[in-house]
Formats: sequence, C-alpha cells, structure tokens
Amino acid sequence: MAKRTSITSGRARRAIKMGELASQVGSSYLWNQLRRPFLSVPARERELLDTHIRNAQRVVESSTQLRGAFMKLIQMLSIRKDLLPGEALDVLRATQSSVPPMSYATISEQIRKEIGKRPEAIFRSFDQTAFAAASLGQVHRAVMRDGTDVAVKIQYPGVEDTVEQDLQNLKLLLRTLQALGHDVMRQQIDTGAVYKELEQRLREELDYVNEARNMTEFGRRLGADSEIMIPRVIKDLSSRRVLTMTYVDGYPLADVMGPEVDGDLREWVAIKIHEFAWRQILEFGMLHTDFHPGNYLVSHHPRLGVLDFGSIRRFPEPVRKANVQVARAILSGDDKSLAAAMVKLGYLDRDQDAAPMVRIIHILFEPMRVDHAVDPLEYDTVGKAAMVGELALVNRLYKSPAHSVFLIRALVGLEGITRGLAVKTNYRRIFANCVERIPK
Repeated sequence: MAKRTSITSGRARRAIKMGELASQVGSSYLWNQLRRPFLSVPARERELLDTHIRNAQRVVESSTQLRGAFMKLIQMLSIRKDLLPGEALDVLRATQSSVPPMSYATISEQIRKEIGKRPEAIFRSFDQTAFAAASLGQVHRAVMRDGTDVAVKIQYPGVEDTVEQDLQNLKLLLRTLQALGHDVMRQQIDTGAVYKELEQRLREELDYVNEARNMTEFGRRLGADSEIMIPRVIKDLSSRRVLTMTYVDGYPLADVMGPEVDGDLREWVAIKIHEFAWRQILEFGMLHTDFHPGNYLVSHHPRLGVLDFGSIRRFPEPVRKANVQVARAILSGDDKSLAAAMVKLGYLDRDQDAAPMVRIIHILFEPMRVDHAVDPLEYDTVGKAAMVGELALVNRLYKSPAHSVFLIRALVGLEGITRGLAVKTNYRRIFANCVERIPK
C-alpha cells in the first residue's frame, strides 16, 4: 500500500499550485469562447462539455497532490449540481475514494503528542494499518485494555496550516466555478456565501473535541431509536486531533445498493435514511451534512450506523421553524404559507413575486407532493435541475442564505443515496410521518 509522510505545505508552493490550476481552467474556457463562432451549435455544446470534464480532471489531479484541506473542499464541491454538469461531477467524485495513508510512525508520533503515550502503551492492541484514510485524517482499529473494540481517528500533522492556505487560494477556483454556474448551468452562484460556509465547516471538522461533542449529542437525541447506531466517545483517549470512539460494525452503505441486494433490505435502508434526514432538519435543528455512502453502515439486524460527525450544521430556532413551515405547506398544498416561509428563510424579499420560488419548491419536492410510490430512477434529476436553474435565472432568484449551503449539500447527497438504493416507495408518507412528530 502506498504511504505518504507529509502534506504539501508552504504558502508559496500551494499558492503557485492553485494559481496554476486557476490559470489552466480560465485559459481553457477562454479558448473555448474564442472557438465558438466557428463551430456549429452541436459542436459548441460538445466542446464545452469536454472542457468541463478536462477542468474537473485538473481539479482532481490538484487535490490528490495537495491533499489536506483542498481535497476536502473539492469533495464538498463534488455534489454541487448547480456548479458543474453531471459528467464533470463524476470526475470530481473520484476524490471521495480512499487516499494513501500516512506512515504508522507519523501517526504514532501524533498520538504521543496528543494523548501523552504511543499506541502500544495505551491499547491492548492497535492495528498499524489504517482501515480508512481521507483528506484530513485516517482511522485505525484498536482494542482497549478492558477489551472494548474502538476506532481511533487521527488528524494528519500540519493539516491545519494547509486549511488556512487553501481557503485563501480557493477563492480563485470559486470565481471560475461562479462563471461556469452562470453561463452553463443557468445558476447565479453566491460564492461569498459558499466560501463562508465552507470555511466554518472546515474549521469545525479540524476540531475533534467539537466532533466528540456532536457525536455525544446525536447519541443522546437518537438514544431511543434502537435502529440507529451512534459511536460512543472515549473521552480519556481523545483530544483536539485524536478521537477514540467505540467501533461500529456493519456493511458499507454502498454494498447495499444495487438490484442484486434483497429488495426488502434496500427499502428498509431507504426509509430509515430519509427518516434520519428529515428528523434532523425539522425536529432537531441540527444536520449531519456529509450525506455520502461512506458515512453509513448497515448491520445484519438491520440497523443504520452513522459515522463522521465533524460537519454538523446547527440551525437557529427561527430557521428550523421556518423549515417546518415549508414542510407542512408542501404536504397541505398551502402555497401562501410556503411563500411566507421562504421569505423567513431569506430566499425571497417581502415585496418579491413568490410564484417562481413556489414553482421551484414544487419541482424539487415533487416526490413529497404525490401520495403514491415513486421510482427515484424515473425522477429526471438533470432535467429538473435545468428547469430550476432557468426559473432562478429568469426571475433573478439569486439569494442564497448561509444556512442553505450545507442543507443543499445534504439533500443532494440524500438524493444520490436514494437513486443508488433505487427503491420505489411512497416518499411522501415517510416525509409526512416525520413532520407529524413535531409539536405544533
């Protein structure tokens, strides 16, 4: 297995790399624009799409070289269907795959600095090979002195420095994506709001004390649900850069997707993960924003295991209540109440025509508006996104409140999981059951 011992660092080196990336991406689109007058309409569209894909590949290549925070940022951007077309997003999603881990010597030293002793002096056993490696850290299995199976998450040394550097340099890339979102995807992207939300979530993900707090709170809120598994934090063996938690066993959610898997199990997972999502948004006012299959496990019982609590979005109570108002309006067909809620959430001004925004919500939440089984594979995601983009552009619906950035990320991730499970069921009833739990 390939090993790595450091993350590319040094502000100048990383700035040069980001500058090269932004220059390559910008130049490729400029060349595309210069060629457009000499091409037929079909050829223009084909060449523009090819340009998107080449630029996505450039971004992926840079992320695998720089690692750390930049790779995490690209992972976050890889589900933003408003920024890039599907073919380019498929390329960006390569960053979701596991990356080569740090050497054991590096990890052992990081644990010594954070906890005070090396793994051999702390645990009965410690697997020197990481079973998961990602952009900001990696995870090892271990057994405590009392026999408890645990997972130990260790942050890569120096990764905090790369966050500061990459957040500054990311602005170059976001400006390019902003132009792409406007010209190709027919979306007006508020990159300022995207940047601020990414910055806040990244800083939270670097603080494992914050992640431990999130994990404990989710465990408390979901303690009565025997079908959900939340790891328990081992406080004495955790710090800002090391997080030790009970080991949650199960199959990766991705293994449950596919027509060869038992249909009843896939339906159970689809219902459970939708319940998990809507309860967070509407009941708890806090959201596990990283909705991709790698953060979920399915056990034999069945039970749904939830992993990685670094990126949690807490909604102010007025925002949670307004989201509940939206949900109830969708179910009741009360467009007036829906419009009022969108004003409260900051998507509309009070004197603005609400009809286009109401139409957008109708399109996006179509499966929740019909009381019958819906096949997610028959829901034209690309076509619906194009309709929404056109409505937003024509009607100048440009407002993107900060609380929406990671909510959209989570819902897009949920939609991807739903399509992967390919379960035909009544999603309105799942949605309605969650709404009915909330006191009026």
